[in-house]
Amino acid sequence: MPWQWPASGDVIGTFGEGGTITAGIDIDGQKGQPVKAAGPGIVVYAGSGVRGYGNLILLKHNDEFLSAYAHNDSLRVKENDVVETGEVIATMGDSDAEDVRLHFEVRKDGQPQDPLEYLPKR
Repeated sequence: MPWQWPASGDVIGTFGEGGTITAGIDIDGQKGQPVKAAGPGIVVYAGSGVRGYGNLILLKHNDEFLSAYAHNDSLRVKENDVVETGEVIATMGDSDAEDVRLHFEVRKDGQPQDPLEYLPKR
């Protein structure tokens, strides 16, 4: 599956770094900036019920891969929505975070992966 960046902005937190959530990367940005699907998939979760993640979206891409988008301001999709790569699924925010950022995770067979190994170099 070809992945694409879910948001423009600098990577301000890398995989496995300190902090409370280390299963992904953090991307800097402005409140309200679009958050895009990193690949095509189906929305399996959209809400704020997971502590530490704020407004969270989980996309299931196939039987192997899932991606997570946390700390959003507003959610533009709901559970069971089918989304295309690059579709705007949320706006960036600071829900359950100390500043505006997107926390992005890639999981393969349920195990966190380093998203930078999947995203195109930039």
